[in-house]
Amino acid sequence: MTGTITHGPTTITSAEPHAGRTSPARAAGLLLALVAVLYVIAPVVHATIAPLVEPDLGVNSRHQAVAQVVGLALAIAVLAAAGRAGDLWGRRSVLTAALAVLCAGSLVLTAAFGPWSYILGRVIMAAALAAVFVSCLAFMASTSMPGRIRQVMGGWLAAMSVGFVLAVNLVPRATQLAGWRLLMALLAVASLAALLLVRRYLPEAIAPDSGARPDPVRTACQVVCAMALATALQLAPLWGWQDAWVGGLLIVAVLALTAARIRFLRLRPGPGHAAPVPGLLWAAALVAGVALGFTQTVLTLAVPSLTAAAGISPAGGALALSAFGAGGAAGCLVARHRNVSPLAGASLGLPLAALGLPLLHVLLNRSSHPMVSGPAAVTLVGFGTMLAMTPQMARFLAAIPRPHLGVNTALLPAAILLGTAAAQAMPYTSAAGSAPLPSQARELLWIGTIVVGVAALALGRPVVALAVAASAALQYVMVDADISPSVSVIVALAVGAAAGTAAWYRREQTECLTRTRETASALQHAVLHSIPSRLGALHLAGLYRPATRGTAVGGDFLEALNTPFGTRVLIGDVRGKGLQAVQTVTDLLGCFRSRAHETADLGEVAACLDRQVQRAAHARGDDELFATAFLLQQDPDNHALDAINCGHLAPLEVTPHLARELTVPSELPLGFGALTTAGAIRPHRLDLTPGSTLLTHTDGLTEARNSTGEFYPLAQRLSSPSHHGPDALVRHLDADVRDWTHHLTDDIAVVALAVVAA
Repeated sequence: MTGTITHGPTTITSAEPHAGRTSPARAAGLLLALVAVLYVIAPVVHATIAPLVEPDLGVNSRHQAVAQVVGLALAIAVLAAAGRAGDLWGRRSVLTAALAVLCAGSLVLTAAFGPWSYILGRVIMAAALAAVFVSCLAFMASTSMPGRIRQVMGGWLAAMSVGFVLAVNLVPRATQLAGWRLLMALLAVASLAALLLVRRYLPEAIAPDSGARPDPVRTACQVVCAMALATALQLAPLWGWQDAWVGGLLIVAVLALTAARIRFLRLRPGPGHAAPVPGLLWAAALVAGVALGFTQTVLTLAVPSLTAAAGISPAGGALALSAFGAGGAAGCLVARHRNVSPLAGASLGLPLAALGLPLLHVLLNRSSHPMVSGPAAVTLVGFGTMLAMTPQMARFLAAIPRPHLGVNTALLPAAILLGTAAAQAMPYTSAAGSAPLPSQARELLWIGTIVVGVAALALGRPVVALAVAASAALQYVMVDADISPSVSVIVALAVGAAAGTAAWYRREQTECLTRTRETASALQHAVLHSIPSRLGALHLAGLYRPATRGTAVGGDFLEALNTPFGTRVLIGDVRGKGLQAVQTVTDLLGCFRSRAHETADLGEVAACLDRQVQRAAHARGDDELFATAFLLQQDPDNHALDAINCGHLAPLEVTPHLARELTVPSELPLGFGALTTAGAIRPHRLDLTPGSTLLTHTDGLTEARNSTGEFYPLAQRLSSPSHHGPDALVRHLDADVRDWTHHLTDDIAVVALAVVAA
């Protein structure tokens, strides 16, 4: 028996819709995290068995370089191909095929009998791992609504970081006990088990066909650029930067990038062509991925050399390297639970990573407890890097239109691979080279510091990045120069002063922001009063959510009052934005609060609001000023509900089983002068089902869009019985609309009410 689950814009077809109590999206996320850990384990396995296959198979440094260069270039091409295939034919189908190829590649390595069979196995595994990772990443994003991707991404990356910790510490021990062939056989078994789990429990996710296609020419140019650049970066330390092939690859990369840019400028979104991801988000994701790949590779190469020079055993060196994963998991969880923004994450995380890299060398060589201080510095680097990367990656994934998620998602792992290739562009880090010497490892850490600092300048606040750069430069002087202890103290104090300056500036910004928020909160409470939970015979709940974060008042308004004529409720939306809209809202609410207590006829109250908007328009010389409004009144004697609709959205009646729109005659909006005549408008009586909830709202709720451009389906999202009642209904809408969209474009005001049973 099959079932279909609709989760956001993606249709998920499940073989067992009622298996288990865990929600389909959460169960899929857990399984995807376990499968994606293979992407982390496999490189650790290759690095561990590399010294062992040389005597067994006759593999030399040249063969290792061929496997590395060809495998990385092929992986970049497979990322785009597998991502697009998942968009067209289903992500589970592509993921199962990739796991099957990964199992086959592992078996080829298990049975390898010479250098070229070893290279073949490595290349097959590189391509399969790329397809596995991009499929898992796109699947994770497709089953999560845009507003929740940051939380899901944080947990997902934390799981991969924990997998890195376990792999770095356990794989070398397993290799010593079982041998490298048995280890590869176990990896094949793990791939096969993952394939069976995916086919058994993971639902198929097929992106809807929007009719618009990603530009294949532009995508091909980008892939060629990335492949040529990555290959050139890896071949340069082997053949020299003056080599004709290296130069030719660099020229191909530049030409392909130019062609992609020209194609982007000429081809505008329209019928048959998909809108591209915004350029700033695309560039930020590229910078974040390159910085992550570069930092990981730098630590992987430098930590073993530095720990060995400090007299630490290989097991201790593995423990120090795995601290990057532990710190990364902590950074991912902090970004997940604290809802860290991309700017805040980059401003705090990347400077921490830039400080941790040079500290690593200092602490390992000059500390009396290098086994404690070294892993602490690596943990700091991992924490800062992932604290910055998680929000950047989540923002990028949330902005991708769902029908083209796979091919765009490939940018993130491709950027990480480019960062890896860039870190291998030096003679002592090349694919064919041996482990760097301690002096070379130290130089590598400083290069990594520069790369992370540049990323901090690009993604975070420049003043913080510059202060940290100054601190790092002073640390370099202190470490490089063999100076007296007194001078070292002076330099250390200067480093502390530079860091303190950055902290002081940050504190001043925080205090200023706090004062601004307190002022905005006071303004909001003065203009927009809280909706009481009970007025007369009505149970009420209200919500106001401004579109701009940190803004307290916008163009939407709502109010509920207990008057001598019964309970009266007002909700509406003023045309325009900014201070003029806020001023109109203030005038309208003041008029309503005054007239609602003095005017018996609800129609006359609406006429007063109409005249108020006319006066405001005349005073400002704005002939286009108007406001929509919906007025409600409950009779104090018979508890009947009367309504007047002045160009506003119709209300919804929500029962435990359905939500339906109520028909209320709509008059012209306030400000057109149609309501100024006394008695020109008569209230409409609402007939509600006993026990139902009446929902009124502004257009910001129904016009909230996800990354695909679909509007928020209000009636569909209110069909669950658990959302019955004003309080539960408003809480559900507040959370659900933020999950639906990663970026509100309009203010949202909601009032829900129910008649209290006598």
